[in-house]
Amino acid sequence: MKIKKDWSIVSFSIIRIYFLVSTALLCVLPFVIIISGSFTDNGTILRRGYSLLPRDFTTAAYNTIFRAPQDIVQAYKMNFYYTIIGTAVGLIVTTMTAYAISRKEFKYRNNIAFLIYFTSIFGGGMVPWYLMYAMVMNLKGSTFAIWFPAITAPFFIIIMRTFIQGAVPDSITESAKIDGAGHFVIFTRIVLPVMTPGLATVGLFLALNYWNDWYLALMFIQKKSLYPMQYLLYIITANVQSLSSMGNAGIGFPIKLPTETVKMAIACITIGPIFLVYPFIQRFFVKGIIVGAVKG
Repeated sequence: MKIKKDWSIVSFSIIRIYFLVSTALLCVLPFVIIISGSFTDNGTILRRGYSLLPRDFTTAAYNTIFRAPQDIVQAYKMNFYYTIIGTAVGLIVTTMTAYAISRKEFKYRNNIAFLIYFTSIFGGGMVPWYLMYAMVMNLKGSTFAIWFPAITAPFFIIIMRTFIQGAVPDSITESAKIDGAGHFVIFTRIVLPVMTPGLATVGLFLALNYWNDWYLALMFIQKKSLYPMQYLLYIITANVQSLSSMGNAGIGFPIKLPTETVKMAIACITIGPIFLVYPFIQRFFVKGIIVGAVKG
């Protein structure tokens, strides 16, 4: 015996699928246009605009960027170094701080939580911040200047504290204390195993911040071999724009460089690793949502 579906349910399913497909296409199309633009002739883009498929196919933009491939490879190495070290240290600091201020038996947890939250609203300003890291801590010109200042943020600590309070009930930690477990044992054997969704979420935020950062390198790094990928590509883009402007102004020899396609190619180079990593982390976000729904 077949059960007939109500027409309202079928209509809602059709509308829902149509909406989801449309939303997915709106999210994917910009990336398709970026990839297509990176392989399109620069003059064609200036005359006819962007398209979904490359017109007048060329690799001039990538040839311009990889004119010195050793610099790109070195910048990629430094980018992975900053991202991995910064994310690992940031997760350790963020998780341990969040655990400490989530314990009710910690007398000053509310005071410390207020100070952490206060720094997310008010700051000392750029000049004191720069002087602290460059002069007091003497990090200028060191790789520490890239990953150390951004190892954590008040927003990440608040997220992790909220997740710990929701995923680890006080009754579990109290039972562990009765059995003789200390805070280190509770943290490593009880809290960390159930924090995978929270660690993945905060870890992804930290990794994206490190991967896309170029401002810290602009302020603290002078040695080319220590440049991260984003800062090196920023310099390449600025040089291409400058040379192209000189050529258009008639200064020296006419210079025609793929200014627009270089921007698209740089975007493709920088977002490539994120595309490879994100599918493996996405399932943890879904798990975190389910945990929150069950808790509520």
